[in-house]
Amino acid sequence: MQSNFKNMVLSLSLIAVFAGLTLASVYTLTKEPIALSKQAKQQNAIREVLPAFKRLDEAEKVKVATGDSLEMYKAYGNNDTFLGAAVETVSHNGYSGDIKLMVGFDVKGNIINYSVLEQMETPGLGTKIVDWFRTETRNQSIIGKNPVKNNLTVSKDGGEIDAITAATISSRAFLEAVQNAYDAYAENSDMLKRDGESGATETNDNKNDSIQIKQE
Repeated sequence: MQSNFKNMVLSLSLIAVFAGLTLASVYTLTKEPIALSKQAKQQNAIREVLPAFKRLDEAEKVKVATGDSLEMYKAYGNNDTFLGAAVETVSHNGYSGDIKLMVGFDVKGNIINYSVLEQMETPGLGTKIVDWFRTETRNQSIIGKNPVKNNLTVSKDGGEIDAITAATISSRAFLEAVQNAYDAYAENSDMLKRDGESGATETNDNKNDSIQIKQE
């Protein structure tokens, strides 16, 4: 082709169209695998933070004071006995963005375990949230603690929990996400309300069918 402005525009347009079609094809091919991977990670996290269960309710959307709508999954054992719930929660105040967790609570509101779903914190510092807050060293662990009975904020702010060294912002965000999870759980747990342990402020009552997650 002769080198002139018209041909240059035509060539660039063809390249742009080709690049657009290529990206669209890649997105179409990867969309479903990414969705399946995310779903598998979510279900594995639910199993990780709860005791073995027979039945799991469909997700309940629960709005908390931060304005976020969190997802809660109530779990049941033999004879449909309520075991607790897993709450998918988030804080938008991480050092590098959102921190998303799955937090499990027993019938009394005690923390069973947690799993980090998403985070973009600083490698070697904020990324330690994956294990730091379940490590039985000094006052790091939140496992077994109750957000009503325990002050689950960093010691620098007058709380009971040791922040990650040189990563106080990440630590604060992590504990904020845990508190948000408890608020969602407390407002939707009849057991906690009967015991007078609920400390949340908003509610969103939903009735859902149940789903089954295969136990390994």
